[in-house]
Amino acid sequence: MEPKVTTEHHRGSATIFKNPFLESLTKTSLRQNIIVYGLVVLLLIYNGIFIQNIPVLTFTGLFVFALFFWTFAEYMLHRYLFHWISENKFVQRFHFIMHGSHHLYPRDTERLLMPPVPGLIMASILFVIFYAIFSILGQSVYTWGFFPGFFLGYLLYSFLHRATHVVKPPKRFKFLWKHHSLHHYKYPDKAFGVSNTLWDHVFGTMPPKKYYK
Repeated sequence: MEPKVTTEHHRGSATIFKNPFLESLTKTSLRQNIIVYGLVVLLLIYNGIFIQNIPVLTFTGLFVFALFFWTFAEYMLHRYLFHWISENKFVQRFHFIMHGSHHLYPRDTERLLMPPVPGLIMASILFVIFYAIFSILGQSVYTWGFFPGFFLGYLLYSFLHRATHVVKPPKRFKFLWKHHSLHHYKYPDKAFGVSNTLWDHVFGTMPPKKYYK
């Protein structure tokens, strides 16, 4: 049985897979993510504007909306998927791989970002979902404007998440560092936003105000 989300935390690194090759796919570095995902986002933007011929203003609108929509997706995924607790062994295994190991080993720097191989697989699945939704609306081409913004929103969130664990908080954003720290070490059932606190305010999952003074 895999460990559940808890405020208990350890130093070191979790073992996700016994197979060395699969285990290597669960680890990454900041440089690797910037290069691989950065190129993907640039190619998506180029494709949307110059190959799919989405008008620049339309592309920009879709892109900006998707950036904002990511913040909502970030909250919902973190709260309901990454903290999905069940007695089902498959669900427990999924939870441990996706998020449980991070709660147990929050300073495991090789797993603070999504590795490229599983990351691109999940991105492809999400793209197909968005493509299907826009197709139903009769605007499948808009997927090529929406998805780059959504993907960039995820990347910015992931880099900020990493920073909250390894970098001293800048004075202006100290509240975000505090917010995420409270989620890890005191309130695992609150503070689900990482890049922002908007949706925690909206859905009533903010920790007590006294911790932000």
